[in-house]
Order: sequence, then structure tokens, then C-alpha cells
Amino acid sequence: MSFRPAALLLACCSLLLSLSVRAEVSVLTSIKPLQLIAAAIQDGEGTPDVLLPPGASPHSYSLRPSDIRRVRDAQLFYWVGPDLESFLPKVLESRKGPSVALQDQAGMHLRKFADFSESNHPGHDDDPGHDEMGHDHDHRPGMIDAHLWLLPANAQVIAARMAEDLAIADPANASRYQANLKAFDERMETLDARLKQRIAPLKGKPFFVFHEAFDYFEEAYGLRHTGVFAVSADVQPGARHVAGMRAQLQKAGPSCIFSEPPIRPRLADTLSQGLPVRLAELDDLGVSVKVDAQGYENLLGNLAGEFASCLEKL
Repeated sequence: MSFRPAALLLACCSLLLSLSVRAEVSVLTSIKPLQLIAAAIQDGEGTPDVLLPPGASPHSYSLRPSDIRRVRDAQLFYWVGPDLESFLPKVLESRKGPSVALQDQAGMHLRKFADFSESNHPGHDDDPGHDEMGHDHDHRPGMIDAHLWLLPANAQVIAARMAEDLAIADPANASRYQANLKAFDERMETLDARLKQRIAPLKGKPFFVFHEAFDYFEEAYGLRHTGVFAVSADVQPGARHVAGMRAQLQKAGPSCIFSEPPIRPRLADTLSQGLPVRLAELDDLGVSVKVDAQGYENLLGNLAGEFASCLEKL
């Protein structure tokens, strides 16, 4: 067998090139809104994955064996925290890589659910049926409101943490992640100004929600829900319960009732029958939003549009 220096040199170069090819950092988030923020920071260097399938509730999801493997194998994992994804802490005990509970992140603005009797919860304190209604099991008074991704300032804190982690995991592209973060912050400032202008005329218009998920967004843009129809998916409300909710709607006059995709509660039609009430949806999880660098802005923009399309007609 003859020795061919040129061939050997070519083989060595090919080997060095293959070793220099870097696999993208595997990023997994619990829910889609966090995936959208990660996509903005990882843009051009990878695509983050998400744990929960479209339409699944982060409050009550049941992990499959394949989900547990995905959580275990991801290099970076982001979740809101035990106040939202209560099914995750046990699984994360066996995870070796970084797991970031964003509700514990420094600089995060956190809200707590208020008691129905407090004066800052209009529409509840004199509601004849609110004792029967109550909060969802995961929205008890004093508990952290874990829907923190709906505050733009929180999204920027999350994005900064992701950029920092990605730079450590992939130092060769640290400047790219920082550039993506800067671009994200600039787009958020522009979006925030646009949404404030869009929503300003809607302030004070009455609306009701089936799930108290939008307080962060409402805080950012000066909205306030009139009431919460907290109903269980497993228990049909009784006649007194329904009568109490209709009493709130009658008192409010022309108003909107917002549910969340993919399913509108049948109770919405019952409550609104014969009343000047419009039914609409608010997508806090970005079910229909494309995962790309502008995905998170589209989530917020869509949410503002969903509020406006109903409230503007009152």
C-alpha cells in the first residue's frame, strides 16, 4: 500500500472540520410562551423545543415517559415554577442539567391572586353567588399568579437569563445571543408603545374571563376584568351558581366574556343568552402563533387584538 501525503492531509483536515462542527444547544421549555422567547434569543443558532403539546393545560398536564426523557436529556430547561407546572418538581429531581424556575429569577415582577372580598377586585365583593364560585384550585388568594410571561418586562428578564445561559453553553456564539437579546429588547420597546396606544381607548370597558390568567397583561396596559367565572371542568355549576354569574352580567350591561382556546365553555352560551354580551377568546399560550424570532411579540400583539376586537364593539 503506497503512502499518499496529500490524501492523508485531506483526511486529517476533514477530521478536524468534523470535530469543529458544533451541535446546537438543546433548549426545552415547559410551555410555548417560553419557547417563543427562547426562539428569539436562539435565532440563527438553533430552535428550542417545548414540552406541552398545543392546547394542554400547564396546570394539570400528565407527563408521558417520552416527556420525562426529553426533560432529562435537554441541555437547558426552562419552566415557570411549581405555582404553574405542579407536575414537574418530582421529575426535575433526577435531572442533571440546569433547570431554571423563572418565577425565582431576580428582577421578575410577581403578582399574587387577591381575595374576592378585596376592593381591587370589582364585581366580586357584592356578587350574590361568589361564595359558590370561588377561585380555581390553582388560583387561591395569596398564591403567586404564575402567568408571568404576559408582562413584557418579565419577558425581557427571561430573555436576558436565556441569553446568559446560552452564552455559557455555547461560548463561540455568545456575541450572537447578545445581539439577539438586544434586538428583542428593541422590538419589545416598539411593541409596548404600539400596544399602549391600541388599548388606551378600551380602559374601563367591562369584560369577564373564565380563567384569571391575564392580570399581568391587564396591569401593563390599564385593563381590569370585571369578574371571573371560575368553573371546574369536571363539575357542572348549579342553578344558583349560574344565576349569580348572570346577575354580574346584567349589572355590567354590554360586555365581553372571554374564554381560551381550543374549547369555549358551553356555559358561555348559557350565561350570555338574552343579554347584550359578546363572546370571544384570549390566547394566553400562543396556541396559533408560529415559533420564530418574532413569535413572542405576535403572542402579545394577538392578545391585544383579541381584547380590542370585542371591547371596541361595546
